[in-house]
Amino acid sequence: MSAHWTLAKRAHKMNPSVIREILKVTEKPGIISFAGGLPSPRTFPVQAFASACDAVLKTDGAAALQYAASEGLPALREWIAGQLPWDVSPDQVLITTGSQQGLDLVAKVLIDEGSTVLVETPTYLGALQAFTPMEPKIVSVDSDDEGIDVADLAKKAPGARFLYVLPNFQNPTGRTMSEARRQALVDAAQAAGLPVIEDNPYGDLWFDQPPPKPLTARNPEGCIYLGSFSKVLAPGLRLGYVVAPKAIMPKLLQAKQAADLHSPTFNQRMVAEVLKDGFIDRHVPTIRALYKHQCEVMLDALKKDMAGLDVQWNSPVGGMFLWARLPEGVDAVDLLPKAVDKGVAFVPGAAFYADQGDPRTMRLSFVTASEEQIRIGIQALADAIREAVKG
Repeated sequence: MSAHWTLAKRAHKMNPSVIREILKVTEKPGIISFAGGLPSPRTFPVQAFASACDAVLKTDGAAALQYAASEGLPALREWIAGQLPWDVSPDQVLITTGSQQGLDLVAKVLIDEGSTVLVETPTYLGALQAFTPMEPKIVSVDSDDEGIDVADLAKKAPGARFLYVLPNFQNPTGRTMSEARRQALVDAAQAAGLPVIEDNPYGDLWFDQPPPKPLTARNPEGCIYLGSFSKVLAPGLRLGYVVAPKAIMPKLLQAKQAADLHSPTFNQRMVAEVLKDGFIDRHVPTIRALYKHQCEVMLDALKKDMAGLDVQWNSPVGGMFLWARLPEGVDAVDLLPKAVDKGVAFVPGAAFYADQGDPRTMRLSFVTASEEQIRIGIQALADAIREAVKG
């Protein structure tokens, strides 16, 4: 008799990443992709890691290849704590296998079946994927170009487990929460006793000036903060971190131990080696300059090629994405295969909504394509939109 596999209820809640499915389509030869949320490989400090790899193996190779503490490498936790703009003890820092693991740990520790979880409109798809298997009720809070609508938050906050928010250069929209909105959000959350999960993978990627100070800096005991080395060093390292109040840290640590014991020791030691001499302060400005230029090229191309079309888009001041809205009657999901036929891909925006998505929205990433590819790709996208409008 063959085995009968019975899936857990939560397994039925797990869904494939829409973006990863779309990326398969974009792997066709010759496709210009604005779809992936991948950092530009041009920013990866390959030589710095080659030197660090050599140094780590020579100085303490055996320890680098051994099991280690679940909390993470002390030197790396100390470096993170020292970089944050509020008073943080290294004991409050937990190294994670990418900040995506941080979302998974938060979900396991804070969500029960039926718990209400609040998110922005729209929000990061990977967070929805991490939260959904825990079977919460995910509620969208109204949002605009400045971020969360605080009045709507105050209405929906009672009884919610937490609010999940990306204040800086948000994925998918690229928007940044204003100073006034941040303070109002923190005040409203404190008044409601609502914990906040602040996800900040893009915060260092500002173009002309840094974003306002983090929500967590304004209320450290009421927030859990997620950070990442994926966007400032390299995503293949799979290293991120959680900064949490001391009261919640033991449970996050236990969830981490059950998940993977610890994040890769060797990767942590390499990153600590790379960071130790101020490298990040020299390296990140080169990323900012590249991404700012790429964004400007895309904005110029949109202005030129979308002329006469009722297409709207924002102008991000940092990060990797911009958000566009198609003319009335044009569905981004329907448009995608037509755009791919013309050699360009994007991510339809509806996937980023916790509830009813806006079918006219789409996310465009400007960081991995070359200048020439951006110009050609936006022109091809405009052609596909024109044909869709004509019907």
